[in-house]
Amino acid sequence: MKKIIFGISVFTLLLLNSCLVSKKVVFVEDMSPNLQYEMEKIPPLKIQANDRLSIQVGSKNPELAAPFNNESGLYTVDEKGAILSNVVGSDRGYLVDQNGNIEFPILGTLNVEGKSIDEIKNLIKSRLEGDKILNDATVKVELTNLKIIMMGEVGGIGILNVPDGQINLLEAITRSGGLTNNAMTNEVAVIREENGTRKMYLNDIEKVALFESPTFHLKQNDIVYVKPRTAVTTPREDMTWRYIGMFTGLTTLVFTMLAVFKK
Repeated sequence: MKKIIFGISVFTLLLLNSCLVSKKVVFVEDMSPNLQYEMEKIPPLKIQANDRLSIQVGSKNPELAAPFNNESGLYTVDEKGAILSNVVGSDRGYLVDQNGNIEFPILGTLNVEGKSIDEIKNLIKSRLEGDKILNDATVKVELTNLKIIMMGEVGGIGILNVPDGQINLLEAITRSGGLTNNAMTNEVAVIREENGTRKMYLNDIEKVALFESPTFHLKQNDIVYVKPRTAVTTPREDMTWRYIGMFTGLTTLVFTMLAVFKK
């Protein structure tokens, strides 16, 4: 009888312990050391409707460039001709409308949707010089609203702001606090808006093929969803299971002690 009770107790403790063991995750586990892998160029981001652009125009004569910067609040020129920089807030810059256009001082309506940052730079520079408005124009363009939405089994769900305009999937997961123990590592979904539609891509972050995924380099408004391995419990269910675990543990301890000390 003692052996039976003791066996049941040990089995129960092992079962409870197995439920608490976390899943070990090895990123790109099949990547071989000392083996070189070809790197593809990071594809340039293409501007979409509702993006916000910071555009600065410079010149050897700052006062000539001022009309192109005052409206966006990026900088002004004082009475001595010096450029005074201002902080760019979330409501500053040029908002791309639903038709993919921005209204730029003097040049008027510019279509920027589907263009890269460099293409927009070249467009403005060529217009300024071609129309003989600024012969020595320098143009700086930045995307100011690049954000990634993180959901599911990550340490911290929410929105990641990317001020430098460049982030990959592994970096986004790391910045969100990593994966939880309940994460399904072979089905990390990226939901992307493309040409007026949404498409879901699945990534296995334990495989080196991740680097070849079209969603390894994230784009603005991407949604990263890490699927759970098991259904997520509600706070009430979680508390219930905690009480059950405590009760089972105490019961197991009592039976174990009886089995050991009973004569």
